[in-house]
Order: sequence, then structure tokens, then C-alpha cells
Amino acid sequence: MRVISLSLMSRSLTLALALAGMLAVAGAAHAGETGVAAKARNGARNGQLETIRANVQRLSPRLRVDAVRPLTEIPGLYEVRVGNQIFYSDATGEHLISGHIFRTADHRDITAARLEDINRVDWKSLPLADAIVSGDPKGTPVAVFTDPECPFCKRLEQELRRVKGLKVYTFLFPLTQIHPRARAKAEAIWCAKDRHKAMLDIMLNGKSVQDVGARACATPIDRNLALGEKLGITGTPTLIAHDGRKHAGVMGAAELARWAEGGGR
Repeated sequence: MRVISLSLMSRSLTLALALAGMLAVAGAAHAGETGVAAKARNGARNGQLETIRANVQRLSPRLRVDAVRPLTEIPGLYEVRVGNQIFYSDATGEHLISGHIFRTADHRDITAARLEDINRVDWKSLPLADAIVSGDPKGTPVAVFTDPECPFCKRLEQELRRVKGLKVYTFLFPLTQIHPRARAKAEAIWCAKDRHKAMLDIMLNGKSVQDVGARACATPIDRNLALGEKLGITGTPTLIAHDGRKHAGVMGAAELARWAEGGGR
């Protein structure tokens, strides 16, 4: 049987505790250095973003830069958000780029995807009682802001007729500054007995305001115009998906179906 001295055990234990204490202090010091370094990096990054913001705002005293962030897809490039628009900057803010960035591998419009994300609309906030309802009653909901005289809106209506499984809420949105007769047509459509049929007749079948047999009535058109301004809608057609994504312009039937379901474009 081996006998171990208690004094030896005591000295060994003391040494072990001292070593553990030294390691703990060293670890704490390293963690402290890491924390300081991280704070320094964050401070430098925030300073750079503020420099970009300040330099971009030199373009106009009325310009308001809402946010600046690194563009993860392209090192050295920064996204500058101004209202519901996106621009790009170098690391100094001395140069500003306006336009869309595309990923060539899959043709993805990176800018459009980001715009959809930052400009989402709360679907529950839409006054659906002010819209014309058509399509599949149990389908995926989508809202459309349309001008009865807009040629692109007419093309969209043709595409919508080819898409199955959509419940469409159409907000009449006449842009009278470019289509002076659009307001009268929108009023006639809303006041017709069958609003959706009247809309298709006027937009696609060449029917006149008189042809749809509408009588004068109260319309939501002024409210629709105010709603569009609030949502940043400046052109037609503009679509809003059930998850709040917003798209301006025409899409083909297949593309529209994918987009409405949240599958992108």
C-alpha cells in the first residue's frame, strides 16, 4: 500500500488552485481585450456609416437618408435608403449610384427584392370594402391599383384572366394628370351593377361609360387616391401581395402566380 503525505497533497492542491487562478485571470483579460476590440470595430463601422450618410446628404439639404448598411452581396458597396428608394455608395459616400443590381447567375434583381422587403404593406390595413372583388373566392389574395385608361393595366387584366387561384381586390386609381378621362371611367365602373364586368368591358372590350349603364353614386375613389399616396404608389398597375410585398408594373401569368404565392420573380 502506497502512503501519500498530507503535506504533499496540500502543496499539490495549492499549486493546482494557483494555476487555475492564473488561467482564469488570463482568460478574463483575453475576453476583456476581445470585448474592447469588438467595441472598437463597431465604433469604427458606425463612424464609417455616419460618414457615408453625411456625405450623401450633401447632395441636397432636403435629402433625408434613413439608413445605411453594407451590401452583403458586394464587399465595399453600401446600400443607402432614402424614403422608399435605394441607392448605392462607395465606402466614403463620395460617389452615389442609382440603379438596379442584378445577380447574373440566376438573373435575380437584388435591388427589386430589397425594395419589396422595405416597402411592405400591412395587408390588414387595406380597406378592402373600397375594392372590386373578383377571381377565386378561396384563392390567394392580391390587391391591384389600376387606372382604367392605363395601357399596362389593360395588359395586366389580360394576364390576370389566365391565372387560377387568385382572389383579386382592385382599387380604382385614376391618374387624371396623364389620363384625363380616367376618373369618369372609374366612377362609371364603381357605380355599375356588375363592377368587375363593367371594368373589363371598359378596359378590354372597348365599351364606353354610357355602355355600362351606370348611375351616379358615391365612390371610394378619393379615398383610394389618398391611400395610394400614403403607400407610396405613384404609378399603375401596382400590386400588393398578401404578405405585404409591393410590385409596380406588369407581370406575365406564370410569373404573377409565383409572385402572388411568395415565390419571387
